[in-house]
Amino acid sequence: MQNYETEQEKFWAGEFGNEYIKRNAGGKTLAAKTALFAKIISCLPGGDIGSSIEFGANIGLNLMALRRLLPDVRLSAVEINAEAAARCGEIPGVRVYNNSFFDFSSDETFDLTFISGVLIHVNPDKLNEVYDLLYRCSNRYILISEYYNPTPVEVNYRGFSDKLFKRDFAGEFMDRFTDVQLLDYGFQYHRDKNFPIDDVTWFLMEKKRT
Repeated sequence: MQNYETEQEKFWAGEFGNEYIKRNAGGKTLAAKTALFAKIISCLPGGDIGSSIEFGANIGLNLMALRRLLPDVRLSAVEINAEAAARCGEIPGVRVYNNSFFDFSSDETFDLTFISGVLIHVNPDKLNEVYDLLYRCSNRYILISEYYNPTPVEVNYRGFSDKLFKRDFAGEFMDRFTDVQLLDYGFQYHRDKNFPIDDVTWFLMEKKRT
């Protein structure tokens, strides 16, 4: 197995990450994600998204949702778990990098960079590196969709400690990059009658144009 910098990377690259795939596949999940991304994309001017990269794509359900809404978008993904990356790579036209975020580099920029349900699992000491990656790879829009808490807190995750952290990720991101402005935000509730999904709060941001 590859040597990773943090325990969280080892956790998701290994067997627990494989089991996660089995729990989070299915048509209902894809439908809920499509509904969520429809709300997000509706906040943007038409035709603005020609390319996008997701950090922590797992098997690519978010990318499938985006493809349904934006049929011509060019999609890329970074995913640490080899099994998930292979599944994601089966989606036609998706370029997948089976890497840790901390081993990924690219000179390419994308119209939209995004991360969903992944920052909560990143070692808090490494968050700034992920923020920098999201910012650096974006030429316009950044989307962060995560569990929210106004102050940093650790939550027990399926019996494991140091594996799930909640905080104001988007607020920290905008404090770090003062040329980024908030375009819109929203919340998806797990008791939604039509499209239930984890209680995620999403924040769509844009680099200010000079």
